[in-house]
Amino acid sequence: MPIDVARRQLLAGAVALGVGASTIGRVHAAQGAPAAAALELTALPWDPAALAPVISAETISYHHGKHHKGYVDNLVKLIAGTPLEGEALDAIVKASADKPDQVAIFNNAAQVWNHDFYWNSLSPDGGGVPGTALRERIDSAFGSLVELRTAFLAASAAQFGSGWVWLAQERAGGKLVVLKTGNADTPLTSTSHRPLAVLDVWEHAYYIDHRNRRADYAAAVFDKLLDWRSVERNLG
Repeated sequence: MPIDVARRQLLAGAVALGVGASTIGRVHAAQGAPAAAALELTALPWDPAALAPVISAETISYHHGKHHKGYVDNLVKLIAGTPLEGEALDAIVKASADKPDQVAIFNNAAQVWNHDFYWNSLSPDGGGVPGTALRERIDSAFGSLVELRTAFLAASAAQFGSGWVWLAQERAGGKLVVLKTGNADTPLTSTSHRPLAVLDVWEHAYYIDHRNRRADYAAAVFDKLLDWRSVERNLG
């Protein structure tokens, strides 16, 4: 059967089932090219305007739609035809870490992973006081939520240049700690810590809304957007 005829029949059947043509293309890609389907820009867990006024829809459109998407697009190109094509994102990050010949792959893969984690660390219903069990762990590690906030904001100010500030958990003992990493570095590759939440302190994360005032941005995110429920889920 000619290809164009077969396609018309497929589309006609899809319409009869209430499935759009664009959906068929996505399903076909997912079945026939798992690597391409797996490495797509992750959808945001909330509406792009939901975090305003701390983070505006304009910032989200650039940060998610251009910066984050750029890392995804670069990564897909970099791993095409390599043994990493078709691997899960976290596996790509770990496999390329500390390998001089795979620096570009690591930088883009880790940035994709870090950004996915960042979006899920934020919520329009975030901020405030965490639940009792988490608050007790915070008190044990830092003394109080106020002291955790102080440590978190101090780390965001101390991170020179671009990078990330993490609330993390020690794998041995389970103590909560604050970490900072530069550029694309991530505790995902660490054998000593498990990431729980993250703040992006690259300038593109805050410059539209807060200009050069990183401290204001960090404080507003901690106070109003940090998703303690996500932290609790990551604690397991």
